[in-house]
Amino acid sequence: MTTSEIATVLAWHDALNERDLDTLVELSSDDIEIGDATGAGQGHDALLKWAAAQTGTVEVGRMYVHDGVVVAEHTDGQAWAFRVVHDDVTSVFRHADLDSALAATDLSDEDLAG
Repeated sequence: MTTSEIATVLAWHDALNERDLDTLVELSSDDIEIGDATGAGQGHDALLKWAAAQTGTVEVGRMYVHDGVVVAEHTDGQAWAFRVVHDDVTSVFRHADLDSALAATDLSDEDLAG
C-alpha cells in the first residue's frame, strides 16, 4: 500500500466535491478514462463533462489499494475503482456497489487500507 495513491484519490474526491475543476484536471492524466455501466469517455474534456454532471458531494468510506489500483467505497453504497500512476489518476470507473468494484479489480479484504 502506498500513502501516495490513497492521498491522490482523496485529493481527487475533494476537488470533485469542491467543483475545483483545475485541480481535478491536474490530478488526472491527459488520457484519463472515465466510465460506468452505461459507457466511457477519455481525456480531460470527457472528465470535465462527467464532473459537470455530478450532483451533490461524494463521501468516501473504506478504501482498498494494491499495485496502483484503489477502490473507494462511498457512503451512498457505490464504489469507484481508480488506477493511479505517478500521482495521476489514469482511470476511474463507477460501480454500483463495493462487491462489483472489488471483483472488477481483483482486490479483496486483504487490500483494505488501514
